[in-house]
Amino acid sequence: MRSSKVIIAAAGSGKTRAVIEEALANIGKRILITTYTNENLASIRSRIIKRTGLIPEGMVILSWFRFLLRDGARPYQNQMGQIARIAGINYHSDRMSYSRKFRKKSTLEYYVDSAHNLYSDQVSDFVCESDLRSGGLVIKRLESVYDMVLIDEMQDLAAYDLDFLELLLGSRVHLLMVGDPRQSTYTTSRSRRKWQYKRTGITDWIDELSKTKGLKVERKTECFRCNQVICDLADSLYPGMVKTVSRNDVHTGHDGVFALSRGDVRKYCGKYRPAILRYDRRTDTCGYDALNFGLAKGREFDRVLIFPTKDIGSCFRQGDFGQLKGGTRSKLYVAITRAKHSVAFVTE
Repeated sequence: MRSSKVIIAAAGSGKTRAVIEEALANIGKRILITTYTNENLASIRSRIIKRTGLIPEGMVILSWFRFLLRDGARPYQNQMGQIARIAGINYHSDRMSYSRKFRKKSTLEYYVDSAHNLYSDQVSDFVCESDLRSGGLVIKRLESVYDMVLIDEMQDLAAYDLDFLELLLGSRVHLLMVGDPRQSTYTTSRSRRKWQYKRTGITDWIDELSKTKGLKVERKTECFRCNQVICDLADSLYPGMVKTVSRNDVHTGHDGVFALSRGDVRKYCGKYRPAILRYDRRTDTCGYDALNFGLAKGREFDRVLIFPTKDIGSCFRQGDFGQLKGGTRSKLYVAITRAKHSVAFVTE
């Protein structure tokens, strides 16, 4: 097993930059860079092209599911039964209820729909089972294709994805994973497999593998984006995690966290030009175009104006975010930490 590492880092600490720097420091090797969301994938690709003028030879950039489909599921798919080439991935059907008619791992129908698409919740399960039935050929093939696999936003991975990562950790492939458990706004699977490791629980999975698989763990607590007041507010959403230290010492004359009445929104926007963020499209944003919290992940702005939900607004006024559910809390953390200088909440 090659030395593998995971970096747990706060928002604004340069997680994606760490992936890109690792890749560019190893040009000439066979490198895969992967992440879950298409937005982050496009950002990685554009940043590498900006640095080098092109995607270097031997470097492959794929979404997580595209990687699993191309390099995990298809090469040894017939280990699971005779099937025409797997067409793609079914992200929409409720496989969990549909597959109750079938015995687990005994028929293709558990994994594949009538159009030969893998159910998204079971892609990694299919890959792991194929590797088991083939005597490890899936992982051996990956060893022959890649020297390094670099994973950004690894906190989005769940369920059987973690089983697949454990297989990779036992291989000759060098694995680098970076992520922030507080930014678990998406998840690759609805399966209850390893449910205890979802969202911030993934730190327990990482700690266990550091003991059993020799996974090296690096924690970054410095934030180069947000000032300290914004970092403190974001940290208050996760009081059990290590505090963030700001390295942004720029003073603009309007810095920190503010409360704003709806009647002052137009004047405020005219003066400070903040990015407008909302939980989802149901939120009344006074007629302003806005970006959903989750879709803002990976982006940064000088200033942010947040239109909160009723629950978020109540917690903000009380100064206690402990009542927020996990998904809402993660999305709010993302929204707050997009800002360099100021965050304003629209509240009465």
